Amino acid sequence: MGGRWENDDTHADAGGDAGGDAALLRAVAAGDASALAELYDRHAGWLHARLARRCTDPEVVREVLQDTFVTVWRSAAGHRGQQTGGWLWTIAARRLVDARRVQERAARVETLPAPAAVAPSAEDRVLTALEYGDVGTALDRISPELREVLRATVVDGLSTREAARLLGIPEGTVKSRALRARAELRAALTQLNPSPAGGPA
Repeated sequence: MGGRWENDDTHADAGGDAGGDAALLRAVAAGDASALAELYDRHAGWLHARLARRCTDPEVVREVLQDTFVTVWRSAAGHRGQQTGGWLWTIAARRLVDARRVQERAARVETLPAPAAVAPSAEDRVLTALEYGDVGTALDRISPELREVLRATVVDGLSTREAARLLGIPEGTVKSRALRARAELRAALTQLNPSPAGGPA
């Protein structure tokens, strides 16, 4: 990477003052933000130009450049005397590769087919008010402790663990009560709406 950097970049200041850069990096490692700003002033120009030759998206170039110096701030202590310009470019090149991977993943996600919709059960349709409006009546017909679990897990959308914390009961109790609650609710819905709710859930 170092030799390629030497041959590929025509900026006279790309390497910077080696001694000055080393001192700046030591200061950055010690938490000196002004040293980072000076290092940025020395090297951001040629880094930006070189990144722009490899990426035509100016927003990506800007983000990669920013990420590069964030990485420098966090890892300056790991600099082991390498040529500063080459070390900075190694970081920038890796950040650019990372950015491209993110873009590629996003592009692949955009081309994926939408997941097939899962038909809700009869009681879920009632509880989410998608089909029926008589939710309160159906819920009032099941046991209070079962009603609490059903409201927490279905109406409020909580996970089993979250519902257990909210209600102060074990997760296993939440699961068993949820099963019983659905059975009781299904029976209540059958009485309230014999035709639409009486079919399979």
